[in-house]
Parts: sequence; C-alpha cells; structure tokens
Amino acid sequence: MLIVKTKLIAAGAVALSLGLGSIAAKADEFINVLTGGTSGVYYPLGVALSKIYGDNIEGVRTQVQATKASVENLNLLQQGRGEIGFALGDSVQAAWEGVQEAGFPQKLDKIRAIAAIYPNYVQIVASKESGITDLASMKGKSLSVGAPASGTELNARAIFEAAGMSYEDLSKTEYLPFGESVELIKNRQLDATLQSAGLGVASIKDLAVSVPTTVVAVPAEVAETLGAPFLAATIPAGTYEGQTEDVPTVAITNILVTHEGVSDETAYQMAKQLFEHLDEMVAAHAAAKAITPEQAAKGLPIPLHPGAERYYKEAGLL
Repeated sequence: MLIVKTKLIAAGAVALSLGLGSIAAKADEFINVLTGGTSGVYYPLGVALSKIYGDNIEGVRTQVQATKASVENLNLLQQGRGEIGFALGDSVQAAWEGVQEAGFPQKLDKIRAIAAIYPNYVQIVASKESGITDLASMKGKSLSVGAPASGTELNARAIFEAAGMSYEDLSKTEYLPFGESVELIKNRQLDATLQSAGLGVASIKDLAVSVPTTVVAVPAEVAETLGAPFLAATIPAGTYEGQTEDVPTVAITNILVTHEGVSDETAYQMAKQLFEHLDEMVAAHAAAKAITPEQAAKGLPIPLHPGAERYYKEAGLL
C-alpha cells in the first residue's frame, strides 16, 4: 500500500511539474524587433530597444532581426512575424492604404502604431570627383537608391518625381543597401548614394572619411511639392567629414509599428519602457535625441495600438 501511495505521489509531482512548466512556457512572451540593414540607424536602435524590453518587461524574451527595412517590416508585422518594427512614415501611410507600387498589394489592416520617433533625413552623398553638386547635376550619373522597394527607395522615387526627374535621367541605377553602396563609391564604381536615415548614419560617416564627398542639396520646393508626411529640413554643417556648410534636404518621421495581435499590456510596456529608457537609445545612436514623448502620438497615419494609447493618456499626452 505504501509503495502504491508513493508511486501516486511521485506521479502527481511529475504531473504538477509538467503543468507548471507549461504555465511558465506560456508566460514567456517573445518580442522580435524588426530593424533594417546593419549599417543603418534602425539596427543599433533596434538592438538597444531589444535590450530595454528584455531587461524591463517581465517574462519577455527578445530578438533583433536585420531586414530590408520599412516595406519588409510592415509586411512581416501584418503576417504576425514580428512584434515591433521601424518604418518610414510614408511607407506606413502607403501600407495602410494598400498602395501596390509601394510594395503593398493589399491594405495592411492589422498594423498599429506605438510611437512616432525621430525624423529620417534624405541624404544624397556623391564623390567629389563625380562633379555632382545638386539634383540637376545628377543627370547622366550613377546612383544607388537603396534596397528594392525599401522605404529609402520609395523616398528616392518621390523626390525625383517632385524634382521633375526620373531614374531614366541617370546613367545607372543601383538598388543596394547602404554599406554596399558606400563600398562601390570608394571603389569608383558608383557616383552617389541616396540614404534615408538619421543624421550621422554610420555608412555615410565611413564614406566621408574614406574619400572626398559632397552632400547634395535637395531644395525646399521639393518638400513643398511632396507635402505631408515630407517636410523641409537641414543637414547641419559638420555632420560629416568635409561638410563645411548646412545643406537643405527633406525629412520624414519614422514610426515604431506593431500589430493588433500584440496584447494591450505588451504594447503599453513597449511605449512606457521606450520613454523611460530614452538615454539608452541615445547611447546607441545620436538620432534618438530627437525622440520625445510629446510628439510620439502626433501625426500618425495609422491608429495607435490601444495599449500604447493607454500609456499616452496616463502620461497626460493624449
């Protein structure tokens, strides 16, 4: 009888431990942070965000995924293959509307906003020996416009159209990530690169210290023609090696995007922990200095996730 009881107790203990294991497994939530190429700004900020969430949201495991940035991130979020991602405002708007030419054959109705963050500056940089000084002088030259159908490439198309130009005006159009574009310019196989990123992006810094470069002006009229979500902006003198003057360009806000399948509590924590640990984001990249809670819920082309909305209401920002 004692042996039977002992066996029953042991069996019960095993069942209990299995049950507890099952509960623990369910409590472990996963956050996949979708970023961009490793030489851009999204990636280091995504690494910092992943660490912030892993350290401060209970029961969460995180991962950082390098991607082709905005368009891919938004499509992955719609499919539930990521929990938060970085994306350019115009890409987010195109995704919500289902603009096929922008890489969205159907409306992405599941995406939701966590926060508007820092602005991306469209930065066109050419080798000095190319002779390029402005948009007009790019005719007959070679240019990399970013990965195919990326947020950067969509920006390039929009800017060329607003300036009365097209890729056909170029001698060659390359569709390459930031790092690869820079290497081609260094090797004299490419004249210029267009990169939509935060100021001080690593790839352009690397290029500017390697070869003499020119930061190409994009006139304010281009921003006026494009309208929202584009705005006129300035790349301050000294942003890159050899840049002695302010250079006009256009900028567009970046947005942290999630999807409706993410729980309200997790989305709440995503917003809350971001703003409670902004210093860690700034330490990862100076572009994060422009992130403020006061602007985070403004001018969004998609609905806020209800969890993020709760955070902004609690903080008196909505």
